[in-house]
Amino acid sequence: MFKFNSSKNIVLLLAAIFIFIGAAFRLLGHPPNFTPITAIALFGGVYLGRKLSLFLPILAMFLSDIFIGFYRPSLMIVVYGSFILTVILGWWLKNNKKWYNIIAVSLLASLLFYLLTNFAVWIFTPWYAKTLAGLVYCYYLALPFFRNTLMGNVFYVAVFFGSYQLVKILLVRFSKQRYNSLTI
Repeated sequence: MFKFNSSKNIVLLLAAIFIFIGAAFRLLGHPPNFTPITAIALFGGVYLGRKLSLFLPILAMFLSDIFIGFYRPSLMIVVYGSFILTVILGWWLKNNKKWYNIIAVSLLASLLFYLLTNFAVWIFTPWYAKTLAGLVYCYYLALPFFRNTLMGNVFYVAVFFGSYQLVKILLVRFSKQRYNSLTI
């Protein structure tokens, strides 16, 4: 029998919502790299089981890539891999949930994505000279994308983690009010 209030069903519902949000927001018009995938990966790493947290960003990316279009497999592996690293950062964050750690890990995830994916673009495409100057130029041209990644990650991490804390506070208040009304 399906019980909506069981924790397993709530976790699965939350996972489905995250996959939908991640895929949908990549398909909607947005500034390049301003997406919720990193926030989903971090939040999943903190609050969901290990297997599920790895699955969330990858499935959201894959589903949206079906519509956006797949690109060079070597680049896709690095992009998807960077989100797996972000989930792993979330695992660390699980035991270190302070607001400054959440911000720091969000910024670190942004930096890792920028460094790894642009290194992959430099190494796997013919667009840049395979020299130190070519690598620096690749990173330089990617700075506007990095800015969007930073802004998107900070925004969505604040929304997801902040909403979660707000819901927890409201649930505690609601349950206290309900309990107080029952014990007259």
